Amino acid sequence: MDTLGRRFGIRHDPLPNFQRGRFPLAGVVVALAFFVTTGLLAQQPKPSEYEVKATYLYNFGRFVKWPDTVPARKGDSFPVCVLGRDPFGPILDSTLAGEAVDGKPVELRRISKKQDGGECRILFISSAEEKNLKEILTALDESGVLTVSDMPGFTRRGGMIQFVLEGDRVRFEINLASAENARLVLSSELLKVAASVKRSGRSGD
Repeated sequence: MDTLGRRFGIRHDPLPNFQRGRFPLAGVVVALAFFVTTGLLAQQPKPSEYEVKATYLYNFGRFVKWPDTVPARKGDSFPVCVLGRDPFGPILDSTLAGEAVDGKPVELRRISKKQDGGECRILFISSAEEKNLKEILTALDESGVLTVSDMPGFTRRGGMIQFVLEGDRVRFEINLASAENARLVLSSELLKVAASVKRSGRSGD
């Protein structure tokens, strides 16, 4: 499904074959960065920050391998969750609508309790939950959930992927130690295009 093309009115898919698993992530990021920076040569509206983040959030699922032994991961859907106040609004709904990862339909869940996070594959933690971050990450420890946020210091405090802004571009940092602790395997392609990769555990609260 041509998600970017449908939402931004592009006549062709700027990320060809990516959703079929044959387009290298490095090419995806370059294409997306070009699209965000240039607005396709100013012929199309520039996507908003959270439109880009929503697209990344979905695509992370294609470059992470989850452990098969976690009971909560078995089922007929691929749950992508938002914990706390949702900064995406309907953007995330439209991004995930009709999509699938590993042959499972993506299911968007908005949750308010950290205990429910263990049922997710990807969990976006709202910045509004910053004061509760230590408790949230402790509750998810070794649960096999990919944690993502855009709150400051997220990867330093033990989160796995943190969105960061470089000028007007959305990029991401990775705490590889946290992901490995949860038995997640991150693709080398994903690591190559990260703004930075932290290879030690959490360094404070």
